[in-house]
Amino acid sequence: MKNKHLQLPLSEKEVRDLRVGDTVLLTGKILTARDMAQRWMFEERPDILRKDLLEGALYHCGPIMLFRDGKWFCSSAGPTSSTRQEPYQAEIIKEYGIRCVIGKGGMGERTAQAMRDHGSVYLHAVGGAAVLYANTVRSVESVLKLEDFGMPEAIWTLTVVDFPAVVSMDAHGNSLHREIEDKSRELLRSLLLQNK
Repeated sequence: MKNKHLQLPLSEKEVRDLRVGDTVLLTGKILTARDMAQRWMFEERPDILRKDLLEGALYHCGPIMLFRDGKWFCSSAGPTSSTRQEPYQAEIIKEYGIRCVIGKGGMGERTAQAMRDHGSVYLHAVGGAAVLYANTVRSVESVLKLEDFGMPEAIWTLTVVDFPAVVSMDAHGNSLHREIEDKSRELLRSLLLQNK
């Protein structure tokens, strides 16, 4: 299976051409956003983020950053669990025109519907690979809300090269997470029936 090299920002066609199971290497600007940032984006709808998020990528990540010689450097950038962002994500995709959301564990039906409606995908990043992802960061472009939210919750704009991920929810309503849940539920049901 070949990796698909994707250059951010992404067109709707590029995103709708992706299918569940595709492996991708992302290059370009991505913005991090965890719980506090997502709530702020949902409630306040700040215009300052629009340019970088339009047809861009939002990463559920709480990075560890180092400040040396007047510059920020990324030390660790692993994904955080995405399910906590479910109350906000669908509206944020619509509001900002986001083409891909990156995280781990998948998201719920409201987000899946927003991805179908607006041409967006969920990219699963591997948990436990924080240093690998940090090594794809070529520069830290900016940070927003650092004093208000703290380092892991701040919104970091990162330029990445060949950031690896797997399409686990596509713009056609397919979800690897849902498939695995369904198969697991069926397997559990059959095991319980065997033990009666």
